[in-house]
Amino acid sequence: MAHAQLQQELEESKLEIQRLRERMSLGAPIVHKDLSLISLVPRWSGLESTNSLEEFISTLEVSKRIGRWEPKNTLEIAALKLEGSAGVFRQGCAEHHTRDASRNTFKEVFRKRYKDVHTNQ
Repeated sequence: MAHAQLQQELEESKLEIQRLRERMSLGAPIVHKDLSLISLVPRWSGLESTNSLEEFISTLEVSKRIGRWEPKNTLEIAALKLEGSAGVFRQGCAEHHTRDASRNTFKEVFRKRYKDVHTNQ
């Protein structure tokens, strides 16, 4: 009697494990974001004495990729890291406050505004 009951419980447990495995395989994979990489992104003010815009964007992009940030996270982090004239410029820039704002828009607008007018000579 006890053996038959244990056998039945074992079969029920196996079925429950199978159902749980199927449910896990149907769901979207869990992706963990590493927001600690925010500390690697330098503050950027747009002044010549700080890092260049390209260095700022490059660090932001690499951190985004390694940390598995979503595009919206990347834009918000970039906004947090802007200071001085660059921060003021972003606040006044209509392109950055729309629902369609993207990393590409961010890069284009800032490259246009802070392009290096000096030649290598």
